[in-house]
Amino acid sequence: MVAPQPLDDVDHRILAELTRDGRLSVTAVAENVHISRAHAYSRINRLTEEGILTKFTALIDPIKAGLRSSAYVTLKVEQHAWRELREQLSAIPEVHHIALVGGEFDVILLVRAEDNVDLRRVIFDELQSMKGILDTQSLLIFEDLDTR
Repeated sequence: MVAPQPLDDVDHRILAELTRDGRLSVTAVAENVHISRAHAYSRINRLTEEGILTKFTALIDPIKAGLRSSAYVTLKVEQHAWRELREQLSAIPEVHHIALVGGEFDVILLVRAEDNVDLRRVIFDELQSMKGILDTQSLLIFEDLDTR
């Protein structure tokens, strides 16, 4: 990976366009940012090579996709367990986001499941049985708002 260059206004505008709609063609990005297609292509390529753009993905409506039960789950973990736990947590299909944080707990997860029975299974059977996890707390999500 190439060392990142400082981002300028054009870079920020390109990132904003791709954040709004990751399916935009290079031509559409160029038109929206008011630069040439070749310039947009080279900028997007550089942002990707530098690891600033890491992936293009689709956002789904979890309810419409059959994931009717969601929670943020906080974890307290043994200090030395993070690296191994990171891999194990990443392998759980219902875990949609993982963040190592500072504060009252060490890790926060976004868990999406088909229903409360499935959510319970993930939390009690999978997460709480992992070596290195000392404690969990679950915060049920009643409504999601995507602000992007």
